[in-house]
Amino acid sequence: MDLQNNDQTESDSEFFCPSVPTDLLCKRKEQEKLSGVVKSVHRKLRRKYFEVGDFEKIWREHCEDEQTLSEYAFAMKSLADNHWAKKCEGEGRIEWCRSVCQEYFMDGGMRKVLEKDEKAMKHAAASNGAPLNTQPDSSLPSFSSSFQFGKMRLLDVGSCFNPFLKFEEFLTVGIDIVPAVESVYKCDFLNLQLQQPLQLATDALEAFLRQLRAPIDALPAQLFHVVVFSLLLSYFPSPYQRWLCCKKAHELLTLHGLLLIITPDSSHQGRHALMMRSWRVAVESLGFKRYKYVKFSHMHLIAFRKVSVTTTSDLVSHNYPEMLYIPQDFNMLEDEEGFADCCGPARSEFEDDQLASSFAELPDAPYDSDSGDSQSSSAPFHELEDPILLHS
Repeated sequence: MDLQNNDQTESDSEFFCPSVPTDLLCKRKEQEKLSGVVKSVHRKLRRKYFEVGDFEKIWREHCEDEQTLSEYAFAMKSLADNHWAKKCEGEGRIEWCRSVCQEYFMDGGMRKVLEKDEKAMKHAAASNGAPLNTQPDSSLPSFSSSFQFGKMRLLDVGSCFNPFLKFEEFLTVGIDIVPAVESVYKCDFLNLQLQQPLQLATDALEAFLRQLRAPIDALPAQLFHVVVFSLLLSYFPSPYQRWLCCKKAHELLTLHGLLLIITPDSSHQGRHALMMRSWRVAVESLGFKRYKYVKFSHMHLIAFRKVSVTTTSDLVSHNYPEMLYIPQDFNMLEDEEGFADCCGPARSEFEDDQLASSFAELPDAPYDSDSGDSQSSSAPFHELEDPILLHS
């Protein structure tokens, strides 16, 4: 009998396959569960918007749903702490934002584009027969030394875990409707009131930001050098809400400030090229001009610079808000039962599933900010200009 058992054991061992470690399986299941929470909140918002149509009412009710918001904040914080950091996903997009700000404000990027704008204006004037101004424009600021005695003032909207707080070059203000960490202020950005700009010196402006207290209901206009929308705009069920966010960002930025938009997309680079072109036209209508674009494996990253102090009054009639669409705006939503079933990197025709997979399947290659390469393409920034995406 013992010999038979031994033979059976040896026979079974020939077909034995090592199993996945239990801790890895648990971690994977935890990540899928957290991603499912994020996915379900977005879907429920869109379902209500499709059924009711009143985005202001829906958003007001959403902001009052403390249980859902708390669950969402916990899921995002857990993903950031236990999953994004391990796979460098959060660091990838955060480092991209940091490198763009460094290049633009500190390494002469702003001066280059302003000089390019000036040449374009002179060329246009010459084409129209206007006299040329041969004197150099002394109004171009010396931005390489602008922050020698100050910091870049950065507003992180929908900040999950205040990732920019660790960088010394930024004076960061993180806001969210339900903060996940104490350093993030409670604030409903859609309903944030704007006040008159502060006419103060740099040190006084920094002191003002350091004494902010939650909840934040109002902020002075033209206060920040950088506004970050990281995975924010796809949260909203209505294109008009996304457009309002961009409009508010324009008002909060100083002239020549940067708006950094990161939005999820796990498809190949050209799949949603028309959508990205539409986004560019909509955002630029507010008084921005695109500065950088790159496609990571799971997201688009776009930098816009503010080129006008005010926005044009008649924008809604030109349908610009509707141009900030995402694919799931046109999608018939799946049943609620599908919310819990998020095991594996399932793809669909729509970015809703791509949003969930942007949390579950994260980029595994670093971004080279010096060359401008993205993970999905070896082409530098300048080769991703007008031919494919962004010719308006």
